[in-house]
Amino acid sequence: MNTPSFLIQSLLEKMESADKDLRFMATYDLIMMLKKDYVIMDENTTRKVAMMVPMLTQDQNASVQTLAVTCLCLLVQKVKETQVEVIVDTLCVSMLTGSNKFRDMSGISLGKVIKEFSSLTVSPVIIQVFQRLTTQLVDAIERHHDVSVQIEALDILPQVLSRLGKALLDVQIPVLHCLISVLTTPNSTLRKRAINALGCLVSSCNGDILSLLMDHLLTGIRSHRSFSTIKTYIQCVTTIGKMACCHIEKYLEQIILLLGQVCSMEDEDLRENCFYAYEVFTRRYSRELDPFIPSITKMCLQYLAYDPIYGNNSEGATDDQPDSSDEAAEQESDDQFSDDDDDDDMSWKVRGAVAKCLDAVICTWPNQLLEFYHTLSPALIDRFREREENVLAKIFDAYISLLKQTQYTKDRLQIVMAKDRESTPLLMLQDQVPHIVNALYQLLMSKNNKVRQGCVTLLIELCNTLPGSLTEHVPVLVPGIAFSLANKLHPSMRFDTLFFFHTLLTTHPCEAFQPHIAALLPSVMVCLGDPLNKISSEALLVTQQLVMVLRPLGGASHFDARPHVRQIFTAILDKLKATHPDQKVQEQALICMGQVVCHFGDHLGDELEPTLLILVEKLKHEISPLTTVKAVTLVADCSLKVDLGPLVGEALPILVPFLQTNEWSLKTATLTALKTLMRRHSAGLTPAAVEVVLAQLPVLISDRDMHISEVIVSFLTTVAQCHLDSLTKVSDSLLPKILELIYSPLLHTGALPTITDFFRAWVGPGSYVELMSQLIDPIYDSSASALELPKQTYNSVATCVAALTSSCPREVPGTVRRFVQDAQSPSSSPAVKVLAFFVLAELRQDVRREEHPELKDVLLGALSSPSQEVKEAASYALGFVGAANLSDYLPRLLKEIIIPSRRQYLLLQSLKELIGTAPAKTLRPYVEAIWALLFIHCKDAADWGQSVVAKCLAQLVLVDPGQLLPRLRVKLLSDSPNIRGTVVTSVKFLIFKSVQPIDDLLEDCIGDFLETLQDSDFNVCQVALALFIILAHNKPSLIRDRLDTLLPHVYIKTKVCRALIREVEMGPFKHRVDDGLDLRKTAFECLYTLLDSCLDKLNIYEYLEHVEEGLNDHYDIKMLIFILLNRLSKLCPLDLLPKIEGLLEPLRIICTSEIPSSPIWHHLTSSPVQIFPPRG
Repeated sequence: MNTPSFLIQSLLEKMESADKDLRFMATYDLIMMLKKDYVIMDENTTRKVAMMVPMLTQDQNASVQTLAVTCLCLLVQKVKETQVEVIVDTLCVSMLTGSNKFRDMSGISLGKVIKEFSSLTVSPVIIQVFQRLTTQLVDAIERHHDVSVQIEALDILPQVLSRLGKALLDVQIPVLHCLISVLTTPNSTLRKRAINALGCLVSSCNGDILSLLMDHLLTGIRSHRSFSTIKTYIQCVTTIGKMACCHIEKYLEQIILLLGQVCSMEDEDLRENCFYAYEVFTRRYSRELDPFIPSITKMCLQYLAYDPIYGNNSEGATDDQPDSSDEAAEQESDDQFSDDDDDDDMSWKVRGAVAKCLDAVICTWPNQLLEFYHTLSPALIDRFREREENVLAKIFDAYISLLKQTQYTKDRLQIVMAKDRESTPLLMLQDQVPHIVNALYQLLMSKNNKVRQGCVTLLIELCNTLPGSLTEHVPVLVPGIAFSLANKLHPSMRFDTLFFFHTLLTTHPCEAFQPHIAALLPSVMVCLGDPLNKISSEALLVTQQLVMVLRPLGGASHFDARPHVRQIFTAILDKLKATHPDQKVQEQALICMGQVVCHFGDHLGDELEPTLLILVEKLKHEISPLTTVKAVTLVADCSLKVDLGPLVGEALPILVPFLQTNEWSLKTATLTALKTLMRRHSAGLTPAAVEVVLAQLPVLISDRDMHISEVIVSFLTTVAQCHLDSLTKVSDSLLPKILELIYSPLLHTGALPTITDFFRAWVGPGSYVELMSQLIDPIYDSSASALELPKQTYNSVATCVAALTSSCPREVPGTVRRFVQDAQSPSSSPAVKVLAFFVLAELRQDVRREEHPELKDVLLGALSSPSQEVKEAASYALGFVGAANLSDYLPRLLKEIIIPSRRQYLLLQSLKELIGTAPAKTLRPYVEAIWALLFIHCKDAADWGQSVVAKCLAQLVLVDPGQLLPRLRVKLLSDSPNIRGTVVTSVKFLIFKSVQPIDDLLEDCIGDFLETLQDSDFNVCQVALALFIILAHNKPSLIRDRLDTLLPHVYIKTKVCRALIREVEMGPFKHRVDDGLDLRKTAFECLYTLLDSCLDKLNIYEYLEHVEEGLNDHYDIKMLIFILLNRLSKLCPLDLLPKIEGLLEPLRIICTSEIPSSPIWHHLTSSPVQIFPPRG
């Protein structure tokens, strides 16, 4: 006997001991052994363990029972199929025939065992085991006299069906008949569990079984007279709707009509379940229910105000509404007589279900916002006087969903929704704001905390959706805000109110709040002293905004803030001096004091200097001085006439060491503070102090941290404007570092303008020559490998040269003359010529054809240079210089393009730059000539030619889109696939993220361009898919309403086309080449892009079918599918669940595949397992 078997035998003996501790330890030790992969048991030991462990689930000790359940889960993974059969049979018998005391534990154990199996991985033997188990469960449900046994069986049956349903097709019919019979039993517990089991059954059954079930349920709803049975059937249909996914569409019309008929029955429970069913089907089958949404909405509006106790208008329903004494007495009398009715009234459940259904409708159909604001919004606002707080909360949630949808779609669907500029959702919401406020202002004074929180949440969303909309209603809202802030019994309500007040202050003009400061400020000051850090911190944020409201520095304000300054200052100073344990409160107090000094420094009098010294002390001694640095920046940026000498003189030497820290955010904040001090208080800074700061900067300027370098250069620009002499003294160390940035390939376009601003501030008549020399000498140095410099470097240097030259107008003619000579000189190196061409392009407005008539021939001649860099630079310069001298350059350029030559591509690039740079007005006389020329060249152009011609066409269309876009559409009828492909490609360059005038024209004709998805030419389809991606990403509003016709063509492109697969002989081997792979990859990229912009327009189940097919495609396609599935799991996890079994097996194969042990980096990074890195 091997060692593991011997040890297990001893554990089995201990499990039979009378000592519970021995049994517990033996079970625990067995669990530890089973977790080890190397433990292998012989057949005899396995049989004994499989018999003993299920018996331990009946142990008298609960701890032993719990361990036995855990042990079973590990055991079924180790033992053979025959032992699994023993375990399952033992647990089933114990559950069905054992004592009540141990029945629950047997059921739990059986459920845990079932979860270890799946229909995709089980063997035929295991399938037979669970078929027998299912038969036993069905028999117990039908025949057992004990209800508790039936309940246990109905608890286990859904678990079997959900895990192994597809492997149990032979027993699904008996299961169906059994569960249908339970639906009419009088026991509600059995009915609920039967409904759950039916939901699990339909998730794996075939269409015939689903048809039998649905026909039975729908017939029962029509014909049955028992409200209880009808309610059960409706609940069952709703559950099936959740689980059956795409198989139920053909029944939707019958279901919706039947639910409408049932709603007319006088039973609140039935109506509640009907509207719950509406909600479920609305969320799950939004696309299929589109024709029925008007009728569903109409029915919801009918029952939203359903209140038979008070009448449908619910007059007097809100206890918090102020009444006259007579009305209050009458209401009290009515309440006394209606107490019994209120207890029996269940109509609130109907109204709550209706509110949730409306929420689903709003979330599912954002394209119907205009209609919702016509119909739903007024009805929901009217129901803000709902008397039941739970229903009112759901009504608030529905209206908040409406606001969120408005905010979500106001940018993305702007073109679609704004055709009628007088009736956009935002304008309609603006018109309804007074009604919202009138309905909510009394609720803000309610004694019900939940009601007030709902009001505040809704108002916050309104502020975010429509900033400034509550400006006229601030006087009405102020009492409610003050009331909630004064209530100390509900801290969460105070925090929510502070958050709302802060949102209100940041989204509305200051003038709206100034008359109400006296009413609001005391409550905020009380919140500052709240012992809860969360409230105190939020109150400090509100105080910061109030300071800016009291005295806005940006514009003229006639409000006298002096009476409130002392109260705010004292409260903040106390917070600042206190040793508060919460760091966030301390940081907010520092920022708040910075705002106070910045806005009220001239009102503080003798208190100003001690306050500045406190900030200096905080700057010296804070462990994390970042917040203090930001506060100092605020104070230094003060535009008031106050003496900040104590701060300016002390802060500078303290700030300088912070530049050497490793904390990136502190370093950035310090540079910002130094720049502010230099800009505002340069007179108070001595040259020696400035030089100390400048001495620290050269080591920080590096392309390894381009952002820090950009901030430093911006600071140096300020120094050049204020202390130029100090900057000149350290120029020998600073300028080389800045030149390194210019020559760095990592210099991005955002940092380049900062450097050019610095040169403009520094350069002068006396320093121009020296600066120019240092800037361009590295390129003019013949010993340097200048040709190895990236193209971006020449462009950066040329931009800086243009900035220097533009700052010294007298130097412009000489500079232009010099670079023209360098461009045409035979002795100039290729690097010098490249720089010269880029500089001339930057100085194009100063290059006049009268002064340099030879330049045109120089540029055209350079297109034949042996250096590719020179040719590209000359092409670039030809376009830009030609745009400034259109009448002289453009005719010659068109003439050169007509002549066939190797430089046609470069000439077309020049034409592209010229069209994009020249003013549209001056270009219009040449449009016809350019148009004809472009179509001549795109007919026979290669791929690179099509791309540049397409860009030229796009820029040309923008010159006169009203005339040229229709002509471009006509070219789609051309017989040449090259012309069709070029036309479709050109439309890509007409799509912009921001709103453009051409968008309205594109909306009318974009369908014609996308019809090329059906083109017979492979390449045209490829560029049509690329256009589809651009539209889905930047302008989804142009394709959303066309997806029904477009998506089938995209889906076709995801399938493997055998005609595009060819075999290539490579010596003795044959290699298969799939020419359609790129097309399929582009099609799947289309599908991925649609998830962000058009998810609500997709039939997700049809979509998933094509995604599932892609898992069996090429490796590159699989990579796209994995990313797509990851995105889907976050956006619509519930829709993904019904298809999960078909997706899991390919994923399992990938995840269990071994990564090659080869150290080759390509093998490691190309492993599909890397797509989903481990978390934790």
